[in-house]
Amino acid sequence: MSLQLAQLGLVHPNGHRALNRVSLALAAGERLAVIGPSGAGKTSLLRLAAAGLRPTEGRIEALGANPWQLSASGLKRLRARIGLIHQAPPIPLRLRVVTAVLAGRLGAWSLRRGLASLVYPADIVGAREVLARLDLSDRLFERCDRLSGGQLQRVGIARVLYQQPEVLLADEPVSALDPALADLALSQLVAQNERSGATLVASLHAVDLALKWFPRIVGMRAGEVVFDAATASVTPQMLHDLYATEGAALPTQGVPLPLPLPQTAGNVVPLARPGCR
Repeated sequence: MSLQLAQLGLVHPNGHRALNRVSLALAAGERLAVIGPSGAGKTSLLRLAAAGLRPTEGRIEALGANPWQLSASGLKRLRARIGLIHQAPPIPLRLRVVTAVLAGRLGAWSLRRGLASLVYPADIVGAREVLARLDLSDRLFERCDRLSGGQLQRVGIARVLYQQPEVLLADEPVSALDPALADLALSQLVAQNERSGATLVASLHAVDLALKWFPRIVGMRAGEVVFDAATASVTPQMLHDLYATEGAALPTQGVPLPLPLPQTAGNVVPLARPGCR
C-alpha cells in the first residue's frame, strides 16, 4: 500500500477533535478525491498523510514506513517523497517564480546545490517546462509578490509537480482559480499520476471536479468518513446527505455534473467564486 491510515484520530491542543476513527488504504498509483462541507477534516487528513501532523490516535503508514517510528533524518527523507500542495502556498513572496518552483527538489538536493540555486537557478529549463503545463511560463522570472492569488496557487502546484513525489497530496489546489484554469490544473495533476504512477489524493470543495477527474470519492463530515465509493456508484442522494448542513447546496466549479443534482425545494447550486488568473 502507498498509504494506509488505520483508525486515525486527531485532537488539536485547544481540545477540538478534527478527525475521529478515520481509516483509508490507497494502492500505489491510485487516485482519490476527498469531498465534504467546510470543517469536515479534509485538511487535517492530508496533513497527517503528509507526515506534517502526528495523529492523536491510530496508525499511519506511508510508502511502507510509519513516519513516527523513523529517525529525524529518516522522516526528512520520507517527506521528500511526499508532495503536499497547500491551498495557500507557503512561498516567500520575494522569491522569483523559477526559484519557488525549483524549491520542490530541495529535499532531494544537497545543501550546497540548494543554496547555489538561490543565487542562480539550477534548472531553468525544467522549471519553464512545468510552468508551461499550467499556462504560466511567461512568469518564470517574475517575483511572487507580483502575482495574483490564482497565479501564486499555480506556482505552488508547479513546485510539487517539479518535485515528482511518489505520493501527491493536494489540499483545495484550485480554490483560487476560475473554472477553465481549475480544470487545466487538475488535468495536469492527473497526467502526473498517470505518467509517474504517483498516488494522488486531493481534497476538493467543487463536487463536479471531483466526479470528473477521480475514480474514487471519499465523503467526509464532522471528522469522519461518511462514504468511500467508486465515482460511478456515488448517487445524488449521497451527495445531498453529505452537504445537508450547507442547505443542500452542492458547491461546483462550473463543470457540468455527471450526476443529476438532487431536486429540493428552493435548492440553489452556486458556482464557486472564480479567482484571479
